[in-house]
Amino acid sequence: MMSGERNEAEPIELGYIEDLGDMISVQEGSTVSRTVMQKAGGNVVLFSFDTGEELSEHTAAMPVFVQTLKGRLKVTGNGRTVELVPGGLAYFPTRIPHAIYAEEPSVMMLTMVTPARDNIGD
Repeated sequence: MMSGERNEAEPIELGYIEDLGDMISVQEGSTVSRTVMQKAGGNVVLFSFDTGEELSEHTAAMPVFVQTLKGRLKVTGNGRTVELVPGGLAYFPTRIPHAIYAEEPSVMMLTMVTPARDNIGD
């Protein structure tokens, strides 16, 4: 890198959110999403679901982890269905068909695993 040039790589620092629970709330008759962190290697999105709301079957272009923060979700992946409650964790490899259904008002954290960006030499 030449003197005076800025390296546009993401700074090396601690990413921190004090309380995810304060960042999203359940809205009547709705599914709501909010991206709360975007970093090299992954993104975190919170979802809230009212009872009976769902994400219909879809696939993701990257591996994802799903964790229930509040409530109770029915999670289906590639033909298998599990009940996901706080403390549980589900994983979907790339392109596995999956769906999520809220058994009660719920909040979910989705972590997307993305390739780290390599900006060296850019």
